[in-house]
Amino acid sequence: MPTLRAENAGDGGEIASGIWRAAPRQFNCILLAMKTSRRRLLQTAALAPAAAVAAAPAVKRTAASPSALYASLGIKPVINGVGVVTVLGGSLMSPEVVQAMEEAGRYFIPLPELQKKVGARLAELLQAPAAMVTCGAASAISVGTAACLSQGDAAKLRQLPNRDGIRYEVIQQKSHRSGYEHQMEMCGAKVIAVETREELEAAISERTGMLFFLNKADPLGKINAEEFIKIGKARGIPTMNDAASDATPKENLWKYTKMGFDLVIFSGGKALRGPQASGLLLGRKDLIEAAHPAMSPFGGIGRGMKVGKEELCGLLAAVERYLKVDHQAEGREIEARVTSIRGALKGAKGVRTERFVPVIQNEVPHVTVHWDEASKGLTSQQVSEKLLASEQPIHVQRTGKGELTISVWMMRGNEHEIVGKRLREIFSA
Repeated sequence: MPTLRAENAGDGGEIASGIWRAAPRQFNCILLAMKTSRRRLLQTAALAPAAAVAAAPAVKRTAASPSALYASLGIKPVINGVGVVTVLGGSLMSPEVVQAMEEAGRYFIPLPELQKKVGARLAELLQAPAAMVTCGAASAISVGTAACLSQGDAAKLRQLPNRDGIRYEVIQQKSHRSGYEHQMEMCGAKVIAVETREELEAAISERTGMLFFLNKADPLGKINAEEFIKIGKARGIPTMNDAASDATPKENLWKYTKMGFDLVIFSGGKALRGPQASGLLLGRKDLIEAAHPAMSPFGGIGRGMKVGKEELCGLLAAVERYLKVDHQAEGREIEARVTSIRGALKGAKGVRTERFVPVIQNEVPHVTVHWDEASKGLTSQQVSEKLLASEQPIHVQRTGKGELTISVWMMRGNEHEIVGKRLREIFSA
């Protein structure tokens, strides 16, 4: 971890290679010679295997493989032109998060107590009635669903996914289907799809346990967020809003709970730059209290959804950082990257670029590249393949025929310049 000095990594290697082979007298001599305190010994012995790999002289960093750790595994780091997506590892944790996780990992603590204390602090920061950390946004869907279906009844929670005596139906709009329905179905939920307000009203019955809303799909549905909340309140049905990728701007972190959604979900490992395996569940205090026992270290439906002390403290540090960071300065940097890539392609014949900002999800500036595939003799698939075949692979989105969309959000250093230069080479060839 960054807080460990290089000499510690070396000491750890010496201890690992020699301490257990030494006889007792030799062992004492080694310890005296090293003048290592008991605390220092425990800390160095606990060094992560990754740190040992990174310090190993056998595998060197190169331009093509800047990480010794990944090089040792035969994996080449890439330039992320897609954005905060799980398939590329989400985002990169900030130094504050790494430091918090490293410190949290040094001690044993009562985990349920830490969960409650971190949740209380997050609720205060995010202006929510209550909050908890989950092991990702998908996990938050599951434990939130379990809370709504069990209604705080411990016996009902233990019986899930058995539906006996449970209000097990979850209603959502057809346009809000995302593939994450499995996270609700694993709790025993039956997902009912509707299109209009009339259909939603008619679908609600004594079996309805929750109304599910996919935030990024709000413009696509016939029932908007305010109307959805109003129906839920009037009929006494809890509403859940999956806003996993929608933490930009930062005001969104409290916007949806203040609108009236009973539960709101955010990813911890995307815009917040927290641990990739973390998520936020915010909302009604009684539902958050019902969701806690649905997750590890307790038994039941979410026992496999473990959040360690490291992720708990790491996500708290991520939220604290996110709320005080200079987002205007970050915005200027993102705009500069967009301008750089567009400038690199300005002279490319038959190629047009535009600045593009997605609606709701990942609401930051992107670059969209357009060209006529027939006249250029290049398909978007072929351009994407050429980018992936670069010395440092470049991942972008193929958003249409003769169209690529590039997110510069997670780029570092001069990576945007590398992308612009490589695109110019491809289109000029």
